[in-house]
Amino acid sequence: MLGTLPSTKDTLLQHFSINNDHQVSKVIKKSCLLVFASTMEISYYTLIFTFIYILKNHFLRKFQNLPPSPFISLPIIGHLYLLNKKPLHKTLANITEKHGPLLYLRFGSRPVLVVSSPSLAEECFTKNDVVFANRVNLLAGKHIGYNYTTLVWASYGQHWRNLRRIATHEVLSTQRVQMFADIHRDEVRALLQRLLRGKTSGGDTNTNVVDMKAVFFEMTLNIMMMMIAGKRYYGDSAGKLEESRRFKEIVIESFQVSGATNIGDFVPLLKWIGVNKLEDKVKLLQEKRDKFMQELIEEHKNRRKGSYLEQKNNTMIDVLLSLQDSEPDYYTDEVVKGMGIVMLTAGTDTTASTMEWALSLLLNNPEALKKAQNEIDTHLGESSRLLDESDLAQLPYLHGIINETLRLCPAAPLLVPHESSDECVVGGFRVPRGTMLLVNLWAIQNDVKLWDRPNEFMPERFIDFKGQRDGFRLMPFGYGRRGCPGENMAMHVAGLALGSLIQCFEWERVSEELVDMTGGPGLTMPKAIPLLAKCRPRQNIDNLLTHL
Repeated sequence: MLGTLPSTKDTLLQHFSINNDHQVSKVIKKSCLLVFASTMEISYYTLIFTFIYILKNHFLRKFQNLPPSPFISLPIIGHLYLLNKKPLHKTLANITEKHGPLLYLRFGSRPVLVVSSPSLAEECFTKNDVVFANRVNLLAGKHIGYNYTTLVWASYGQHWRNLRRIATHEVLSTQRVQMFADIHRDEVRALLQRLLRGKTSGGDTNTNVVDMKAVFFEMTLNIMMMMIAGKRYYGDSAGKLEESRRFKEIVIESFQVSGATNIGDFVPLLKWIGVNKLEDKVKLLQEKRDKFMQELIEEHKNRRKGSYLEQKNNTMIDVLLSLQDSEPDYYTDEVVKGMGIVMLTAGTDTTASTMEWALSLLLNNPEALKKAQNEIDTHLGESSRLLDESDLAQLPYLHGIINETLRLCPAAPLLVPHESSDECVVGGFRVPRGTMLLVNLWAIQNDVKLWDRPNEFMPERFIDFKGQRDGFRLMPFGYGRRGCPGENMAMHVAGLALGSLIQCFEWERVSEELVDMTGGPGLTMPKAIPLLAKCRPRQNIDNLLTHL
């Protein structure tokens, strides 16, 4: 040991007038013991401090009548240590099984209320609906949400109410959805044409192997962009290649950023650890999106001049520019861009993902697929026509398939977070102001206490479904003031597309193995492995498809 510390030995000899190695060893040992004792003392006080902190929080929660909570909440990070496994909705469901359907957690510095029962969800979205009508201020809302001013990110108030009115009455009303029915039909038929003339593989020249994630995603994006701006970006008749490329890049990056977690939103002390990179990505993406939407707006403004004034206000941009003519100070270009981006991001991936999950479930349950085909064939009879939106109301089993898919694989397994604007009471417990509300929709819709055989795919359970939400057991589009205004349109698009694919093609798995139903990371619970499926035109529909 002394051989490795010559400088230490010389120093000790000089300072203490020590003249032999034995004395040096004794001093070094004593120094080591002092260092060890100091370390132990620090560890002891740290342990005592942590114990007192945890004990104080535990009794403070009891005294303040806060909801139940796991006993240990660590300094700085709170209960984040419990969230070490993905996906988050399943991790929270496991914690709920131990502590009950109402949980009070701390994600770093943020108090969080986790709700996992229909009665508690109803209490939040009815009696306390106004209190929980705010959104949480996160990094994404600051940049992508135009500083928390878009429909998704705005706090509850006059501005948000006005945006909501525009969305529900001007853009996504029943009348407007019916007006867009031709767009839905044309894009679904374009999808049918694409599958009909797709390249074949294997020995059967009539069978295609299709990447269903890609075709569903491109179809829904075309629908949304036709509604927003009257332009398609996928398909043979799509616009300029460079513009189409930019559009694809923006959409892909949007969903990548949306699924990322910014730890600085919950632990401000850790903002300097890797967060700037994410924030830089978000800022750059927003610059691209803003420029893209501004170009669309300028294009529509130019069309509205001169001979284009007589053009009908069919698109969302046209509608908002008409409002801008009368109230230019309020309906600014930023408001128009914000509404367009919300529709684009909220109305594409969720619907496409739902259809992909639905077809995956049908491939794993071919008897259900056959029932759906028989229902459509019986309804259409000998009419020799393709399914239309007007037929959907007469197809309860198809509707059951979509509802069962939304139950098993909700597009938002954790509803978009809310935040309490004031103190309130939920389940008899006090919820402080500024608490983030997470409703674990997946846990509610897969609860064995609420559903018969919840892990099984049973569309029949919705044939006699009592109301749209059945006592808050099913609410894939949320509820209350912040419920999704695009529910009606999403159900129409998913029903028409899925029904048309069932009517026109025979579907099979690409192998004997069941389709992998593992969910991937992200806000909308995409499939971890994109769906590949075999399809071939049905014999009785082949001639009809050739005339598309």
